[in-house]
Amino acid sequence: MSERLSATDLIALIRRVFSPTADDVRLGILVDLPDGRAADRPEWKERRRMAADWAGQLQQHRDELGLEVSLVLYRNVGMGNADLPGQVWIGSPQALPDTADALVPAAAVPLEQVLGSHSLLLAPTEFSATAPLKLMAKKHRFRAATMPGFTAEMIPALRLDYGEIRRRVAIMKTLLDHAARATIDFEVDGRDAHTLVLDLRHRQAHASDGILETPGVAGNLPSGEAYIVPYEGELPGVPSGSAGRLPVQFGADVVVFEVVANQAVRVTGEGKAVAEQAAWIAAEPAYGNLAELGLGVLADLGVQPTGEILLDEKLGLHIAFGRSDHFGGQVGAAQFSKPAAVVHIDRIYLPSLQPRVNAKRVELTDADGRTTVIMRDGVYVGVF
Repeated sequence: MSERLSATDLIALIRRVFSPTADDVRLGILVDLPDGRAADRPEWKERRRMAADWAGQLQQHRDELGLEVSLVLYRNVGMGNADLPGQVWIGSPQALPDTADALVPAAAVPLEQVLGSHSLLLAPTEFSATAPLKLMAKKHRFRAATMPGFTAEMIPALRLDYGEIRRRVAIMKTLLDHAARATIDFEVDGRDAHTLVLDLRHRQAHASDGILETPGVAGNLPSGEAYIVPYEGELPGVPSGSAGRLPVQFGADVVVFEVVANQAVRVTGEGKAVAEQAAWIAAEPAYGNLAELGLGVLADLGVQPTGEILLDEKLGLHIAFGRSDHFGGQVGAAQFSKPAAVVHIDRIYLPSLQPRVNAKRVELTDADGRTTVIMRDGVYVGVF
């Protein structure tokens, strides 16, 4: 039987993550609904049921929690990290609609109104709301824990020692802050070698440790990573030095992205995935932007992958393509052809997810040329 968070668990989680103050009076739980464009699936349906259960329990225990609780519904945006719709609905946990088509237009309220009146947000959604909520948090000063793809399998990760996670993430952030570049050596099938260099100049790293105490921030939950946007070449006369070859396994096939100036410009490899990825790059050049180098820390704490990016990226090395403005980069929704095309998608280097691709060696080099090897064969070495 799947695990379930009790009211006591939920209250403890909200207090641990947000440390609510007297200024916090409302918590919103955001849920996206399927429609004709994005068909429902069992995991999505179960996540909506879970979110409604959380909202119902917390509404019943609002005096103990010290917060009013709203269930906020909206039509899905079709792609992860695309901008949220302008209209939302306040729903009932006991009468959750099956699709967005059941929402009554006359009952809609502006998203901005809800964000302005709810200082704490949980977002267990199908399509990630992390990017838009990170950007909107700066304006509305809310704190948001985004949980795209959350499943009951991830509940144990919510009960980890977040003090230890914070310690490990801080170490990773410091390493990235002092790095001028990262050099990653990959091998495919134990023999084919590829090297990618990521330019980390002119950037600061971010710590995502599951603690959201400061107004104006949003981050994933469960969490446990430090991450940085590679330099994208926006300074006049200072091109990005990110270059090389990045292998990614899609199903049984391995596609190798050729990177120039932080942009995937060509693909080689095998199978139908090559043509599919080449078409993506041709249609949406912003998709080829290398948007994130992430270093997750949860694998050493016994957490196992679930097949959902939300948790799996927190286990180790990952590199993202696409949107980066929510992390301090230069590529945002405006660089894509339409809102539905906006993506920030992580490629995660774990044996269970990319068995043919191995991160053989990860090395960070500082501005003075000093190097530190932090990973061999996908495992951190001498870091913690």
